[in-house]
Amino acid sequence: MRILGLLLRGLLLVLGVLVTLAGGLWTLQGLGIVMWPAESFMLADRQWAINGAITMLVGLGLIWLSRRLRPRRR
Repeated sequence: MRILGLLLRGLLLVLGVLVTLAGGLWTLQGLGIVMWPAESFMLADRQWAINGAITMLVGLGLIWLSRRLRPRRR
C-alpha cells in the first residue's frame, strides 16, 4: 500500500509540473511574449492568456496536492 501512495504522489507531482508548464506557455503565447510556433492560433489572444493562467493554477493545485498526501503510518 505504501508503494501505491508513493506512486500516486509522484504521478500527481509530474502531472502538476507538466500542466503548470503548459499553462505558462499558453499564458505567454496569449500575451504575445512567446511567439512560437509562428503559425499558432494562440498568439496575442487574450483568451489564451486567461486559459493558460487557469491551467497554471490547476497544475499548481496538483503539485500542492502531491505534497499534502502523506503515506499512512502503521
